[in-house]
Amino acid sequence: MDNSPKDLLLGGREAVIAASQPSDWRAGAAPDYDMSRKSLAKERTAPLADGSLESIVETVVQVFELEVSHKHDPATWVSVVADQFKTRLNGGAWYDSAALASRGSYNVLIGENLFYDSEGEDFISSHKVFHQALPDGFFWEVLEVLSPPPRVTFTWRHWGAFKGPYKGFAPTGETLELFGVSIATVDDDLRIVELEHYYDNHEFLGKMTGGCPIAKVKAKP
Repeated sequence: MDNSPKDLLLGGREAVIAASQPSDWRAGAAPDYDMSRKSLAKERTAPLADGSLESIVETVVQVFELEVSHKHDPATWVSVVADQFKTRLNGGAWYDSAALASRGSYNVLIGENLFYDSEGEDFISSHKVFHQALPDGFFWEVLEVLSPPPRVTFTWRHWGAFKGPYKGFAPTGETLELFGVSIATVDDDLRIVELEHYYDNHEFLGKMTGGCPIAKVKAKP
């Protein structure tokens, strides 16, 4: 395998980590996904065939999550065309790669709603909120790919065990699931140029607050 963007993407997180420099990482070192790999293998509901389009899409999205969460400079992201990339949630405002890197994926891809104050959180605090509430991990899998590149439409499942407090709300231990549809426009190297997500961004967090109508007030400091 060489270090072309496509080969790195198809090689997954391990290939991208091996090709990165220590200075690329927010923490000064690459993250460890060993627990995530083991948990995903046990808890996923849609097994993937090697080489399938679903497997390829899941690999690309895993690299995207790795880079957005752990690399501070979009210019080092293999998973996107950094100077063209844009993303949005539920047909809302577009965000470019710089905004995603500074605000963080939770704030951009959850957005403002009844149960989460995205404007009141920064990159670090947003990660702390969800790592505390979902200490065993927040996992993601592709369910089905509905259209092939260059405009890839796919369904997915996101889940985690609510074992830690969320904004003053006590954990229930319940495994919470989130389902959605995404549309990714990619280039010839499978790098993401445009990414749209569609899902109910109230339902998941509503379960963490018991659907409490004053959760928005509690969520603000």
